[in-house]
Amino acid sequence: MTTWSTTVAGRSYTFRHLVEVLAKASPRRSGDELAGCAAETDAERAAAQSVLADLDLSTFLTTPVVPYETDEVTRLILDTHDAAAFSAVSHLTVGGLRDHLLETVTLPDAGERLSALAPGLTPEMVAATSKLMGNADLISVARATRVTSAFRSTIGLPGRLSTRLQPNHPTDDPRGVAAATLDGLLLGSGDAVIGINPATDSPQAAADLLRLLDDVRLRYDIPTQSCVLAHVTTSIELMEAGAPVDLVFQSVAGTEAANRGFGVDLAVLAEAHQAALSLDRGTVGTNCMYFETGQGSALSADAHLGVDGHPVDQQTLEVRAYAVARAFDPLLVNTVVGFIGPEYLYDGKQIIRAGLEDNACGRLLGLPMGVDVCYTNHAEADADDMDTLLTLLGAAGVGFVITVPGADDVMLGYQSLSFHDALTMRQTLGLRPAPEFEAWLERVGLMDAGRVPPVDAALSPLRALVGGR
Repeated sequence: MTTWSTTVAGRSYTFRHLVEVLAKASPRRSGDELAGCAAETDAERAAAQSVLADLDLSTFLTTPVVPYETDEVTRLILDTHDAAAFSAVSHLTVGGLRDHLLETVTLPDAGERLSALAPGLTPEMVAATSKLMGNADLISVARATRVTSAFRSTIGLPGRLSTRLQPNHPTDDPRGVAAATLDGLLLGSGDAVIGINPATDSPQAAADLLRLLDDVRLRYDIPTQSCVLAHVTTSIELMEAGAPVDLVFQSVAGTEAANRGFGVDLAVLAEAHQAALSLDRGTVGTNCMYFETGQGSALSADAHLGVDGHPVDQQTLEVRAYAVARAFDPLLVNTVVGFIGPEYLYDGKQIIRAGLEDNACGRLLGLPMGVDVCYTNHAEADADDMDTLLTLLGAAGVGFVITVPGADDVMLGYQSLSFHDALTMRQTLGLRPAPEFEAWLERVGLMDAGRVPPVDAALSPLRALVGGR
């Protein structure tokens, strides 16, 4: 077995496996400490980063972090690797790739170059490189990428910030869902998706919510897509029954065992993808899958162990989840960055760093990334931390964020962004909604010259839109 050694401040450090190098090179976070794989000191972290910087990128093609024989995610990563795209950087080390990326972002055709490179990068290469980057590096590289997807609206165009309108209700009451949807539309939210987390596992309840959202969309001719975030097998059942399914949703993770904990594998995801494609409900594109991820999900499922039982750090496993998403050409992928809790991301500093990592790594792999800028009430974080992360993500070109009434999800019990937060970011950074949705907002009087009018001014055209009710 290969080991790596280096000396920092007069002390020698030895790492027994690539998995250990990756884990101990990671910025500090509570999940890795919980798993027992984090660096014990800043000096050990620096030593691991030094070793990592000098590793050849080809090492990741011959040294899996999770065994090839027992993990279908590893097989997916290695069996679909694009050697031709990789040839442009195959001679580089991890540190060399970092330098290459930071040089590339200064070029006028940076977006095209990064798009061409994406199929040649494995999640482990990208995760490793991000561990050598500061926050400003992550922002710079993410902003230079160009990733778009489309269904009824186009997500990810430069100068755009889309939103998921999340009208959750603790009992799936249609009146509550409708009220929250109206609130979001009034404030220009919903161009990425109007997506509901159902309070129950009932297929009938999911079907009722789908019909409610589809009726709103059709009645007011809104160029967006809806999604009830039921389990993928429920979505398959609903499609077979003729329900108006636009996007198929599923939470995914970076190991076969963690996905098994979610009740899915690659085969069932492929079945759902083909079923959704066959419905042909999109108008400007055919991307019809929606995936959610989050650092710590594999650890929380006790499905985080790699080669020889070494625990794999949560950020590397998170980026491996993006390989699963990439295989199905999704419309949307978002990390629910602070949702799992302080056991995995302890405070605002760790949440901010993880959000920037996830956005940059996903975009480098060619994914239409979004972020649920959020925290749980028992984390050492607050709304100011979320304002900071949202602003940084806006600068980093994030494709979409999740918005809920008043920034407080009353069904899931966590803090996210409000519709007003997204408006503020669009106005502050000069960003706009998806073009199809923006044209609709202007047509119905909910936007004028790129700005959403005050609510009183918006209500008049809205009342006309709903027939005076």
